[in-house]
Amino acid sequence: MPKTPPLIHSLLDTDLYKFTMLQAILHQFPAAHGQYRFKCRNATSYPLAQLKQELEAQLDFLCQLHFTQPELAYLRSLRFIKSDFVDYLELFHLQRRFIEVTADDEGLDIRIEGPLVQAMFFEIFVLAIVNELYFRRLDNAEVRVEGQRRLDAKIATLQRFAEEEAGGQRFPLLIADFGTRRRYSREWQQHVIETLNRQLPTIFRGTSNVWLAHKLGITPIGTMAHEFFQAFQALGVRLRDFQTAALESWVQEYRGDLGIALTDVVNMDAFLADFDLYFAKLFDGLRHDSGDPYLWGDKAIQHYRRLRIDPASKMLTFSDGLSVDSALALHRHFSPQIQVSFGIGTHFTNDMGLEPLQIVLKLVSCNGQPVAKLSDSAGKTMCSDETFLAYLRQVFQVQAAPSA
Repeated sequence: MPKTPPLIHSLLDTDLYKFTMLQAILHQFPAAHGQYRFKCRNATSYPLAQLKQELEAQLDFLCQLHFTQPELAYLRSLRFIKSDFVDYLELFHLQRRFIEVTADDEGLDIRIEGPLVQAMFFEIFVLAIVNELYFRRLDNAEVRVEGQRRLDAKIATLQRFAEEEAGGQRFPLLIADFGTRRRYSREWQQHVIETLNRQLPTIFRGTSNVWLAHKLGITPIGTMAHEFFQAFQALGVRLRDFQTAALESWVQEYRGDLGIALTDVVNMDAFLADFDLYFAKLFDGLRHDSGDPYLWGDKAIQHYRRLRIDPASKMLTFSDGLSVDSALALHRHFSPQIQVSFGIGTHFTNDMGLEPLQIVLKLVSCNGQPVAKLSDSAGKTMCSDETFLAYLRQVFQVQAAPSA
């Protein structure tokens, strides 16, 4: 047993889109192979390398977990999860040999490499573990008091909106928790979600965390992440066609369910060039995760109008580093024209007065070929192969931006 008690108790303690992407990959590309790399984008209070031993022990425990029968029954209750996928999960556990941790003066180096149906599932667990191990060393009563004060202030702001402005809005304010990967702790995330669910019944719509959705009887929320699109850069289609191939794969797997498409694997302009009338009618809306959200939203609305689709019949979901204030500003701006919703992460689950970690685990290759995301935000592009990046930019006519 690790010296630190196990931080992950259930394989449901991850984001819903891990299950939805895993199901699609298992059904359509079961032999795909992936490699993921860890990166911390900001300075830390102490070297992350100090966490190596504890992290190794936590990974040992994580790889012993299996889905329980009640957990499998819950997954079967979700209409978009297919019976044969749950049968697969009944036999599933993460394999320790696919993840390696090293440390040096610069910090932690975490590498995941193996079948995509294994490698894909590590990410959220690993990020949540690193976060909780890191903040345990900084935790004290004063930090928790400050975290509660900030949470109370957010709730008060949202309650004022519900009392004073909600009635004048064309579409309701809908906010969800997207904060598992960078949470202060599992306990704190649960406290935040319970509080939001209890005090904001007309605004809080659910969580991306499947374990907490199951435990608290609320809606699990999520569709796809960048890695799903990135994988298609190496899954046997022309590079120029990878976005349409990924969208078509999703349509065939879910046939109308889980209809919010992610737009920024290349950039918004390149995405909209592929998001034709067929996809615009099939998908319920779009998710923003990088770049100027106002420019992005205006482009989405203009695109729907060009296709003669009423924007009011679609939804824009914003999820890029949101705060309560920025979500309210976006809602006031866009809700007269289109439905909007917001996935708030770190601002809910790790706003304690301490500097949050900006850590990621990104897919960097698939089937032995490099893959990349050309983000709409400078600094979010992550790829170790500059030749591939240059080719990707050339194919989609995207100007070079700084790499992370």
